[in-house]
Amino acid sequence: MAPAPSDEGFKVTDRRRQTDAEPIRPDAGFAAPSPGPEAPSRAAPDPGRSLAGLFVMFASSALIALGESPDPLTGQVQMNLEQAGEAIDILTLLREKTEGNRTPEETQLLEQLIYDLQLRFVRATGPRSG
Repeated sequence: MAPAPSDEGFKVTDRRRQTDAEPIRPDAGFAAPSPGPEAPSRAAPDPGRSLAGLFVMFASSALIALGESPDPLTGQVQMNLEQAGEAIDILTLLREKTEGNRTPEETQLLEQLIYDLQLRFVRATGPRSG
């Protein structure tokens, strides 16, 4: 024998108007959402998850690819100029795309990183004297 229908579950109420002349019922909308938990207060952003952190991440990748720093996974120093150039290009693109949306500190950091990395890249790709 099938169990008796219970009152639990959901209820469907058709709130559409039958004609355009019929006024919209005030209860035709959805109920106002109940206030949920308060949004967390805006704490200081995690330095690893900030725009400056993104800049430093790409700069670190470029330094590793330029052979200026050991690879954190292997501990070996290797040079990959193509990868270094791509990381510098990404920083340059970020400079363009974030123009007007950076803090003065972020702008100064980005400019210094790009300048330093471009100098190192030119030294790495230039003729060797010796």
